Amino acid sequence: MTQPRNTDPYTDPRAFYGSELRRLREAAMLSQEQLGERAFCSGTYVGQLEAATRRPQLDLSRLLDEVLGSGEHLQRLCRLARKSKVADYFADAAELEQQAKTISEYAPVLVPGLLQTEGYARAITRTTLPLAPQEEVEGHVHTRMERQRILDVSTPPMLWAVLHEAVLRVPLGGPDVIGGQLLHLAVLGREHRVMVQVLPFAASAHALIQEAFRLMTFDEAPIVVYAEGAHTGQLIEDPGLVERFQKSYDLVRAAALSPMASLDLLESVAKDYTRP
Repeated sequence: MTQPRNTDPYTDPRAFYGSELRRLREAAMLSQEQLGERAFCSGTYVGQLEAATRRPQLDLSRLLDEVLGSGEHLQRLCRLARKSKVADYFADAAELEQQAKTISEYAPVLVPGLLQTEGYARAITRTTLPLAPQEEVEGHVHTRMERQRILDVSTPPMLWAVLHEAVLRVPLGGPDVIGGQLLHLAVLGREHRVMVQVLPFAASAHALIQEAFRLMTFDEAPIVVYAEGAHTGQLIEDPGLVERFQKSYDLVRAAALSPMASLDLLESVAKDYTRP
């Protein structure tokens, strides 16, 4: 059974959503499984919503309102519960990464957010939002640095990142910024905090994947995939699609350089950037 978060439904919008969903379901004399069947989701997912361990979705809330005859009650609560510091399309994935047992990333162009230095994150944000005020840029950078705290907990998720060589060759932020970023990756790898591999240009024809994505596994939940593009992202839970992403990741990992050779390459390219 899903364990509820330790939150007060009168101060936490998501906990209030969960308590209201439970109240409405019990008033309709439905089990979690029965409600899930009527709303085209699993009983486990209904339990996660009630326990406030998953963020509600607006489309599902609309279905639940229809099944439970609650007007737009859950839809209104959903809008409150979905407020987040990160972009809405990424909010669900950002929350799941805090619960993940393993996170496997593929990055074709940019260093993944959990591995970015502050300078690199600032350069990305400024490039993505060229007209944004500095205060907004710094807010995004601060949020990204906060996400990285999951790597410092007593039992962090196992993080495995495969970077296309193009990530190393794009001098985002200038030589000092990208050089410092590559050295940061090498240090994390040398300290065995993360597993890093580089997919060289020469091997790209054998494992060409155009979009960034991550696979996340959990102790008591199915594997999910988060695929991301420019200004958009998608959480994928369909078992068939998840399996295809798993196979793609296995292929790209097999074609990449070994972890030790990858760290050597990171350090070598970093020196090229910082050499006078």
